[in-house]
Amino acid sequence: MVSAVFHSPRERSAPGDAPHATPKSIATSAGSTLSKTEKPLTSTTAAHARPGARRRLEALLAWALPPALGLALLIGLWSVVASSTGQSIPGPQATWAQAVEVFSDPFYRNGPNDQGVGWNVLASLQRVALGFGLAALVGIPLGFVIGRFSFLSRMVNPLISLLRPVSPLAWLPIGLLVFKGANPAAIWTIFICSIWPMVINTAVGVQRVPQDYMNVARVLNLSEWKIATTILFPAVLPYLLTGVRLAVGTAWLVIVAAEMLTGGVGIGFWVWDEWNNLNVKNIIIAIFVIGIVGLLLEWALVKLASAFTFEEVKS
Repeated sequence: MVSAVFHSPRERSAPGDAPHATPKSIATSAGSTLSKTEKPLTSTTAAHARPGARRRLEALLAWALPPALGLALLIGLWSVVASSTGQSIPGPQATWAQAVEVFSDPFYRNGPNDQGVGWNVLASLQRVALGFGLAALVGIPLGFVIGRFSFLSRMVNPLISLLRPVSPLAWLPIGLLVFKGANPAAIWTIFICSIWPMVINTAVGVQRVPQDYMNVARVLNLSEWKIATTILFPAVLPYLLTGVRLAVGTAWLVIVAAEMLTGGVGIGFWVWDEWNNLNVKNIIIAIFVIGIVGLLLEWALVKLASAFTFEEVKS
């Protein structure tokens, strides 16, 4: 005979049985569980943030430390040379004090031959802009024509090979003879030294245009103007800008020497005038000014060239 034993609800909750969790205990345990879970998440986030900050600091040091060390090395060598020459070559501290005085009023005028360094730099930049602009107006179209037509390329290449190695200052007496003035002679010298990089780089860029582009132009029966503006110019632009960058750098180098010989207002004349006055501090300041202006010109043109350079040309 099978017997069944039934327990009442009161009997099931006997003292020996495990007590049921109350809502308060459930909330407490849930809160403790959440707090235990949140702590590892917070520590993990911080652990991820620290390597990111460390990487940014390392990148900043890698960018800033080498130039700072190079500048410190230059100043150290400069100080050693100044000490070994008995301060006949001014040291960094004396030159810095003079530079503060010079740049406190860079645009003063006390006559045609006594002007601030700012006016001299602007006069040199004006000559460079005029000579370089004329060279661009002549050199870029000439480079397109030489690169486009092989007959003209074979005809002009010997002349370029003959005239390009000539020192730019060798053209200065020709400019003085023809133009009868120092300022146009200096502009002529800038023109003749700036034209060759633009002619050569533009011609090389035209010659490296893929032949498939020219075949399509021939099939479409495009005119020479259409070929130059829609096919050649976009493809040649990176080479053209490289020639422009090289030409500006060469022009800025040459103008200093040309102004030393021709006189007048300009950074080259300022260097020569300070040498006549035996003011070596201003000569060193002028060297730094020439370098900084050339660096800024180079940086601006590199940014311009990289903005218009295709990836295959960069590689």
